[in-house]
Amino acid sequence: MSRSSLFGSPLFLGFDHLEQMLDRVAKNSDGYPPYNIEQTGENCLRITLAVAGFSMEDLQITQEDNQLVVRGRQKDETEGRIFLHRGIAARQFQRAFVLAEGIDVEGAWLDNGLLHIDLRRPQPEVRVKAIQIGTRLHSSGRAVMRGDHLDKA
Repeated sequence: MSRSSLFGSPLFLGFDHLEQMLDRVAKNSDGYPPYNIEQTGENCLRITLAVAGFSMEDLQITQEDNQLVVRGRQKDETEGRIFLHRGIAARQFQRAFVLAEGIDVEGAWLDNGLLHIDLRRPQPEVRVKAIQIGTRLHSSGRAVMRGDHLDKA
């Protein structure tokens, strides 16, 4: 049984890598830590993750191709402590965000248990390219364009 593909339409050519990226991100998201994504300017975004209990040394941010990956691993400091109730777990995590091509990570900071990551989205360039239409195929298999002659090799 084949799986229905988001990009399965024949009109989406060359987008299979996006589907693979989305699958990879879906596998990495378990809901922890919670996060917000907000627009802070016309071309600026901010990701804020709730990472209470994590210090700067416990956190790592990397950009791997078009993925922003945030990892957290707390040191086990429970040795010699006796818990009557333990509701705050020292839990490691990995949270991945797919970035559009060209998005730049401008910086990150930790403030009151919130990790903020600022991103800048580039202005899209409008590209228009005219494609000439040929009249017939040359013996080489390419279309003959206006101004081309059959006697050219």
